[in-house]
Amino acid sequence: MGNTMNGINYKLHKDVTPHPTQQSKYDPLYGFPDGRKEKEMIASEEEMYSAKIPLDKRDYCAHVLLNYLKCRKEQWPWVYKCHHEKHDYLHCEYNEYIDRMKDYERERRLMVRDKRLGRLAASG
Repeated sequence: MGNTMNGINYKLHKDVTPHPTQQSKYDPLYGFPDGRKEKEMIASEEEMYSAKIPLDKRDYCAHVLLNYLKCRKEQWPWVYKCHHEKHDYLHCEYNEYIDRMKDYERERRLMVRDKRLGRLAASG
């Protein structure tokens, strides 16, 4: 199977599939009459650097990861005592994944709508 953004779906339907590395061409507030809550980084760059968090983990859940790593350091070698912090981190990562997939699906549906209405230029 695999990721549809890099797999067969993108190759067959380029005109209605958002590219994962390109910025959205639609207004991020379109479809949200009351607006959207903007995501903000809670952990600072200095905190993440001093905690030696890898670049691929420096996302919107980094502040929860910092709490988990702090607990692991304090509870070593009994790291099982940090299962609540680990659960919080994994839950945050899951919610972030869901948000990304919802944004992807929103973008895809807007592209399909534009194609149906004849507003999307054919690309090949």
